[in-house]
Amino acid sequence: MLDGRKRIGAGLAAAAVIGVSLLPSAPAAAEPDIDDVKAQIEQLYHESEQAAERRNDAELELERLQSELELLQQDEAAQSDGFDAVRSQVADSVVAQSQGSSISPVAEAALSDDTAAFLAQLSTASTYSNIQGRLVDTYSTELQALEVRRSATEERVAQIAAVEEQAAEESATIDQKVDEAEALLAELEAEAAEEAATLFADEGSADTSQAAEIAADVPVSGRAGAAVQYALAQVGDSYVYGASGPDAFDCSGLTSMAWAQAGVSLPHSSKAQFSSGRQVSRGELQPGDLVFYYSPISHVGIYIGGGQIVHAANPRSGVAIASVDSMPYSGAVRPG
Repeated sequence: MLDGRKRIGAGLAAAAVIGVSLLPSAPAAAEPDIDDVKAQIEQLYHESEQAAERRNDAELELERLQSELELLQQDEAAQSDGFDAVRSQVADSVVAQSQGSSISPVAEAALSDDTAAFLAQLSTASTYSNIQGRLVDTYSTELQALEVRRSATEERVAQIAAVEEQAAEESATIDQKVDEAEALLAELEAEAAEEAATLFADEGSADTSQAAEIAADVPVSGRAGAAVQYALAQVGDSYVYGASGPDAFDCSGLTSMAWAQAGVSLPHSSKAQFSSGRQVSRGELQPGDLVFYYSPISHVGIYIGGGQIVHAANPRSGVAIASVDSMPYSGAVRPG
């Protein structure tokens, strides 16, 4: 696995030791360009969030497949019981026939002078044969239905295994990207790191007092108001991949929990949330609307008015307030 320095290239690797000569005759290495380093770290966080949202999608798919599997297993069990019952009837019929129970009465009637009895017994034998034929047909049908259900069950089990593997791969990608970002930060000397931290802090975060002031000024009520107030109350909380509260969130975890306060259920996935309401144009944005970013969609925040959103930003910034234009805008949805 490539570490952070290998992924960002030799240029940033040269900045690993600031002011220390690589060779006795070499000049001191220049300080890294903090803006460039910040961009590299933001890109790594974005890549890790993309992986996290793909993992969230995989978790939703796993829930769906597990539900289907449970229903299929129930159908398979019921079908198996039905098949066993028909198989038992067929077995009883074969035994009865081998003992002559359907032949002897007809033979006896044929040897007698009672024509009426012979015709009655012949009709009985014909009916018995028809019943046997229907039993065999039912047996075949039940067997085919059971095989179809077993095949469907096996297919779902294989799909679940594949999605679980995908989720594990995405988790590994998240860990890798975060490790690279942290390694890149660690390469900076204290002064440079402080400057980088300042730049990150300036990208739109807000403390809880500022959030409270903004919350008081947001002209929204009802369900959208409940969602906005909840999200703003989480400003300052940590960003954790896959989290949905109460003290840590990822982007879609925050939005799903915020709207849950308004009685609206949203899937824990930015991609899936984009299909969970009426799409609205940029000019129609109202507080409470979900705002989506990047293509393909991999980030979501809640519009709070005044050209701002509240969102779970990244592991450095946590839940913060930012400009609606702080990331590549993709679209907006009004839940409920």
